[in-house]
Amino acid sequence: MQGLMQDWPLTVDRALAHARALNPRREIVTRSVEGPIVRENYAQMWDRSKQLSHALGELGVTLGDRVATLAWNTARHMETWYGAMGIGAVVHTLNPRLHPEQLVWIVTHGGAETLFTDLTFLPLLEKIQDHLTLVKRFVVYADVLPATTLRNAVAYEKLIEGRPLDTPWGQFDEQTAAGLCYTSGTTGQPKGVLYSHRSNLLHAMAVNQGDAWGLRAKDCVLAVVPMFHANGWTLPFVAPMTGMKMVMPGAKLDPQSLYELIEAEGVTMAAGVPTIWAALVAYMQANKLKPRTLERVLVGGAAASENLVRAFEADFGIEVTHAWGMTEMSPGGTSGTLCPIMIERSHDERIRQKTRQGRALFTVEMRIADDDGAEVAHDGQTPGRLLVRGPAISKAYFRGEGARNPDGTVLEADGFFDTGDIATIDEAGYLHITDRAKDLIKSGGEWISSIEIENIVLGAPGVACAAVIGAKHPKWDERPLLLVEAKAGAAPARDALLAFLDGKIAKWWMPDDVVMVEKIPLGPTGKIDKLALRKQFGDYVLPGIGGN
Repeated sequence: MQGLMQDWPLTVDRALAHARALNPRREIVTRSVEGPIVRENYAQMWDRSKQLSHALGELGVTLGDRVATLAWNTARHMETWYGAMGIGAVVHTLNPRLHPEQLVWIVTHGGAETLFTDLTFLPLLEKIQDHLTLVKRFVVYADVLPATTLRNAVAYEKLIEGRPLDTPWGQFDEQTAAGLCYTSGTTGQPKGVLYSHRSNLLHAMAVNQGDAWGLRAKDCVLAVVPMFHANGWTLPFVAPMTGMKMVMPGAKLDPQSLYELIEAEGVTMAAGVPTIWAALVAYMQANKLKPRTLERVLVGGAAASENLVRAFEADFGIEVTHAWGMTEMSPGGTSGTLCPIMIERSHDERIRQKTRQGRALFTVEMRIADDDGAEVAHDGQTPGRLLVRGPAISKAYFRGEGARNPDGTVLEADGFFDTGDIATIDEAGYLHITDRAKDLIKSGGEWISSIEIENIVLGAPGVACAAVIGAKHPKWDERPLLLVEAKAGAAPARDALLAFLDGKIAKWWMPDDVVMVEKIPLGPTGKIDKLALRKQFGDYVLPGIGGN
């Protein structure tokens, strides 16, 4: 026997329609690429997105066609999401921080014939357009088309001007593809993750539970996390679902510009990666500033250091919520909010807990397995491979890349996805990622966590960024090599850094050497590029190696 409920397909246009109905005058504020602050509300966004849907239909874009975007966080970019997804096209977000050759590969593999872009990226696209053989037209986010050599280019405002609002949305199955985002490709070519309408809406509802983000209509969110990073952490869906005010920073992500937006627009919550927040903290400390309205900061994309959490909470009274996920998970997997057991613990214990990844969201199943696939104890001590399962977690990559099963999927036999992370889960359900499997250092047959050492070193005086990689050793196979980027004007000494680590990690985990570097390379998603560091220091000789 089945229930007698209405069929109400979960298509993403429902989110914007809800905002139009209940919060039509709530604002989306954009710092435009041209400079001025631009304001529109949800009713206007619905109209403009509908106009774009009609324009796309005139261009021949239809169900399943990919529409690429190479753009910053702006209202126009968000309109493109709804205008394209509403008619069943697939929005393929592109990361401008990728190498041009990799960008060409991703655009071609994705198969988009229409590409939307900001003025910022015209020089890049003009250089590579001859290699973008499938792209038939470029739409430039501008009022009037600037001088450009891009073929069949049109200004966005001219494209949608005067178009009717009658194009129907969502008249397709909720499992229809909605978005395409490629992994960062640290090993081999990037792989495409293909989100569905259903997965996007379920994910948006999951991440906004009370013990996760808990955002409401009265909130104002600063979306620093780029929309080209895994659904923009789903904020373009959560915002209209709740009716909250949304602030889009455009291309200016420096701390002064972000602080100005926070103050001017009354931002209550901001979401971004640790490097952005570390720069904001340093700016506020140096200028003796304190935000009036900012209550919470969501940190994701990389581990939040204890130093960063303490600075936000002690110096500014701003709560830090650490979230973890990955492109294949839409991306949210956990939230670092404290459960009742943790709230009762000491201040230092609560701070340390907030640097960990948090507890699984509803709709996300997690298990830790050993190399044979057997589940290990959730005791906070026993590490293993982190496996995940849920309705917003990928089962396969676009065009079957990386398939490990005859049906094209990449799943384990029991339907779980292997994240590639090594982790523990404690009795309260808190996840602690100890390393990426490929970044663990194996010394004398035992594993050393590079992430653990890095997070501690980030709290040392004068350290701006730190990375730990394995250096070759004739006796132990590998030993930790600590690479440190100093803060401006600082010069932390090798012995001082090792002394800072002493007592905080096991003796046999202590790095065999410390190297000061001018800049630690970051990948296109803002994470430390360990692959580049391993290549750079592949032949590094540790001190005293001849005596072993």
